[in-house]
Amino acid sequence: MGRDTANQNTRHTQGPWAHGEGRVPNSWLKLVAIMVVLVVVTGWSYWPTIGSLLKEWQQNDDYSAGQLVPLVAVFLLWRERKALGNCLLRPGWLWGTLLLVLALAARAYGLLFMFESAERYSLVLTVAGLVLVVAGWQVFWRVKWILLFLFLMVPFPGRIHNLISSPLQRIATTGSVFLLEALGVRVSQDGNVVTLNGTLPLAVAEACSGLRMLTAFIIVAAFIAYMVNRPWPQKAILLASSVPVAVLCNIVRISVTAVLMVAVNADVAQKFFHDFAGLVMMPIAVLLMFAEIGLMDRVIIPEPGSGQQVVSARTRPAPSTESPQKRP
Repeated sequence: MGRDTANQNTRHTQGPWAHGEGRVPNSWLKLVAIMVVLVVVTGWSYWPTIGSLLKEWQQNDDYSAGQLVPLVAVFLLWRERKALGNCLLRPGWLWGTLLLVLALAARAYGLLFMFESAERYSLVLTVAGLVLVVAGWQVFWRVKWILLFLFLMVPFPGRIHNLISSPLQRIATTGSVFLLEALGVRVSQDGNVVTLNGTLPLAVAEACSGLRMLTAFIIVAAFIAYMVNRPWPQKAILLASSVPVAVLCNIVRISVTAVLMVAVNADVAQKFFHDFAGLVMMPIAVLLMFAEIGLMDRVIIPEPGSGQQVVSARTRPAPSTESPQKRP
């Protein structure tokens, strides 16, 4: 009887995949079937919202990177498949229902007051609520960062867009003037217009504010932060650093465009700005983020139990000063 109890405990701790080698348990087959039905129903219900998202991703360059978020989320779920297989399925009816009610309230607010962003955010809340209702807390907690990642696919509301775009535009103009002066180019600034060598005007328009670069870099930084094995404070620093990295890369892009206008001509500069620079800036930003990870490895001492080992003179045990005992 003791052996049977031990076997039952072993099966319980191994999770739902312990029913056999390579065999999917019935509970997970039912979960997949339920989730497929719920995805179809949710997609049908939110189809106007999904259609507006697809349209904005295609037509608004500032948020075109948002269309990558669902694909990346699917990849992250696939990456977590083994860990999810060990989670206990226990539906969280109470909190899941409350989350669905919150999503319904956000959608109703968006429909009544013509606030499209509320409807889009309610879609993500609905997905999170369905996961909690169907799969339970263990699965929900395992995929919580992936669910938060889905919010990045939603474009900023209009007010937030305006609050961010104008300061970014001013910072990009002033920063490029500072860098051009450091490079020896004679430059003057009038608002968001830069005059090169007293004759060549370069307007830093709203489209050049770097908002597109900012949204793309935030998505990339969130993906890298999720993938790297680092303590959560380092992940938070990495995610927050995507903002200054995006601003810096945009200043460099504008400055190089200005130099090409002076050294070559406006057509070459325009082609560089819209074609080549957009492809180059992303790899540069990724390299800067990995350089930041390396810098944090050098200056930050991990806490015990953080998964990183630190070997230093302070952590080595001191050599024993006692003389060895002689054996009789």
